[in-house]
Amino acid sequence: MKANNYVYILECADNTLYTGYTNNLENRLKAHNEGKGAKYTKSRLPVKLVYSESFDDKKEAMSREWFIKHRLTREEKLELIKKGKPS
Repeated sequence: MKANNYVYILECADNTLYTGYTNNLENRLKAHNEGKGAKYTKSRLPVKLVYSESFDDKKEAMSREWFIKHRLTREEKLELIKKGKPS
């Protein structure tokens, strides 16, 4: 089975980070940069993909998104980005 669930971190133009989930990373990034993504990123364009993880299971991906958003500090997210590379 092909992995088609992604957790991603974007770096916004104002240097803030945004974490999200999608089943199509390329389309989601395009939507964010067209101002059709999340309300948060709409006013912080352009955004760039700085990190992603892929999962076979949607529930697992969404759980990971929640963990990154709500349990990691900005510093921990930056460390995650530094250690990993967008997939």
